[in-house]
Amino acid sequence: MTQLDVRPRVGDTVSGVAEGDVRGKGLGKGSVGLVGSAVIGISTVAPVYCLTSTLGSTAGEVGVQMPAVFLAGFLPMLLVAFAYRELNKAVPDCGTSFTWTVKAFGPRIGWMCGWGLVIATIIVLSNLAGVATSYFWLLAGEITGSPAIAALDDHKAVHLVTCLTLIAAATAISYRGMTATKGVQYALVGLQLAVLAVFVTMALQKAAAGTFDTGLDFSWSWMNPFAVGSMASFTAGLSLSIFMYWGWDACLATNEETTGSAKTPGRASLIAMAVLVGSYLATGVAAQLAVGSGGEGPGLANEETSGNVFAALAGPVMGPALGILLFVAVLASAAASLQTTFIPVARTVLAMSTYQALPASYAKVHERFKTPGRATVVAGVATGAFYTVMTLVSENVLTDTIFALGLMICFYYSLTAFACAWYFRSELRRSARDLLFKGLFPVLGGLLLAAVFFKTLYDAWDPGYGSGSGIPGLGVGNVFVIGVGLLLLGLVVMFVTERRSPAFFRGEVLTKATPALVVED
Repeated sequence: MTQLDVRPRVGDTVSGVAEGDVRGKGLGKGSVGLVGSAVIGISTVAPVYCLTSTLGSTAGEVGVQMPAVFLAGFLPMLLVAFAYRELNKAVPDCGTSFTWTVKAFGPRIGWMCGWGLVIATIIVLSNLAGVATSYFWLLAGEITGSPAIAALDDHKAVHLVTCLTLIAAATAISYRGMTATKGVQYALVGLQLAVLAVFVTMALQKAAAGTFDTGLDFSWSWMNPFAVGSMASFTAGLSLSIFMYWGWDACLATNEETTGSAKTPGRASLIAMAVLVGSYLATGVAAQLAVGSGGEGPGLANEETSGNVFAALAGPVMGPALGILLFVAVLASAAASLQTTFIPVARTVLAMSTYQALPASYAKVHERFKTPGRATVVAGVATGAFYTVMTLVSENVLTDTIFALGLMICFYYSLTAFACAWYFRSELRRSARDLLFKGLFPVLGGLLLAAVFFKTLYDAWDPGYGSGSGIPGLGVGNVFVIGVGLLLLGLVVMFVTERRSPAFFRGEVLTKATPALVVED
């Protein structure tokens, strides 16, 4: 073995690369290509699910500036995506944020970053399962023409059993590996984007015909984020917008299973981001033109329908027959994302276990399916438990967990962005490209997300934030309790883990270092 003093340049072919102390996990290599990776990223985000869950809430916060907030949320995500791409080129490890922040900032910050990713994923998995369950019964009611069947979703026991069944099914599919996952996703993502295109087309037709009294005429002022009434409203809208883009980094979590692992995942993430921002802008503008962003009638901000916009607009915009397609698309979107979202959490847990940051049992890879089987099953169990508890203690579980999820996303994305600049600090003067993509862009993205994190944390103290329900007697909002409580729980788990696995926390397993050396045959 000959040790070289530089990493491979873009385009180089290196045999037997072993990035310093980065370890192979035994995952199925070459299972996913560029298109498959981009599809997984889009599916994990679940554009139709995100739109029906947050279109109305965002309009309620920022009014007609909703398209501007969608663009504002896209900017920090794009900047952070550059950080992910550069880090993946240097260290293509399925632990992604966890591995990279450990190598940049050390084991404790890295462990908390990994915890933030895992918890964010469990939160969104529970939310996805809840939405999928609701649309399952709504769709069943539409198909049978029976309001009684649709009303079964309001029965808490029926809702929970259905939700847990969907989680179990998604866990089983993810357990069987990337090949099974990829095949299902092509069909489900294609369905989502096709139905969105039909919805946008028909909404524009309704707007042109003036079908709804609440419809609006287009104005370029909709694209001006500075026209939002208050900073609190802008921050709340931005937090929702950031949630709508979350999940594209699933492309990077499959880097050890992707052909061209150093370059393909980064390219796939940028493709996914471009598709998402285009879909969100087109749908948001078309819906606002057709029904407006007000709180009356079919307006997007109507409190009675804002939490599930497509359920209210499917029939009026697309008609009874085609409206069912929108129900199918939301169900497909939530179900598809429920399946692919297991990818990043299972592989992060696998990496943390491989580097002795979690018990060794989670490092086991299924001999046949080449997946982190135990980590996948545990993620499924944790998701079911979290959703069950939240459903039993809160009547506003979907709204509050979405806002809490925004906190987790900003937390671990900003840490990863800062890790990029610090990891490559010795290279920033080498070229203008390195300065921009490894330094300036990641730092700017990290600062923007950190600002949203702290502003949201401040606003979430108010019991009126999110769903408007707080902890009785404490005067603290549910969103603050969920977000801060989960971070504090992470600290407790970290200290317990440190006592059981001191080598990792002493920096002996995954070292804190500048860019690693390449070992070549």
